[in-house]
Amino acid sequence: MADYQLLIIDDDKELCSLIQRSVLAENIEADFCTSGKAGLDKLKARDYQLVILDVMMPGMDGFETLEQIRQESSLPILMFTSKNDSASKVRGLRAGADDYLTKPFDMDELIARVVSLIRRYTRFNQPGASQQQLTFDGLEIDLDNRSITTVNGTYELPPKEFDLLLFCAKNQGKILTKQQIYEEVWGEEYFYDDSNIMAIISRLRKKIEENSGSPKYIQTIKGIGYRFNKEV
Repeated sequence: MADYQLLIIDDDKELCSLIQRSVLAENIEADFCTSGKAGLDKLKARDYQLVILDVMMPGMDGFETLEQIRQESSLPILMFTSKNDSASKVRGLRAGADDYLTKPFDMDELIARVVSLIRRYTRFNQPGASQQQLTFDGLEIDLDNRSITTVNGTYELPPKEFDLLLFCAKNQGKILTKQQIYEEVWGEEYFYDDSNIMAIISRLRKKIEENSGSPKYIQTIKGIGYRFNKEV
């Protein structure tokens, strides 16, 4: 029996079958359906660890399907978008998608992203788990003391710096828009003023990065926001 199950919602049956065969090598079982409504029905009938969702579908499109899923579930969602369609990427991420991939794509890249998203989801959603410390390569985050430990020592962080770092780390591998970060950390409506976020990110990088000019942990996703490195 496969370790994990994913659901593909895409009206391209040939592509769905190809993905289904490809992920088996990673011991991941895939179901697929060709409409948003059918996908929602499958999600009610079975537990999955990931959804792959296409934006362009007849009837209920990917955005509407995404919004319906997010009303019921926090499982990771990878969206397929069209080439150079940055508006769809940002719209999907703001609506709750965890990552996106542009068609056409390399199958190895898709599998890498699928494995990373499932790993992150299972890591932070263990039943009954109460994590007091998050440990990465060269960085420890202590939730009780609101402090960090790096190769340079242990430091307490100011509230906004700690909250931003923790939000990014708990969403490791997920692309977070500036709006998502601002509304989570500041608890206010986002007004497209990125100076606060950029200032906090800059201060954090000086404390946690060996080379703040080439960040290892909090990576910039140009034109969209930031992502906590999925490889650490």
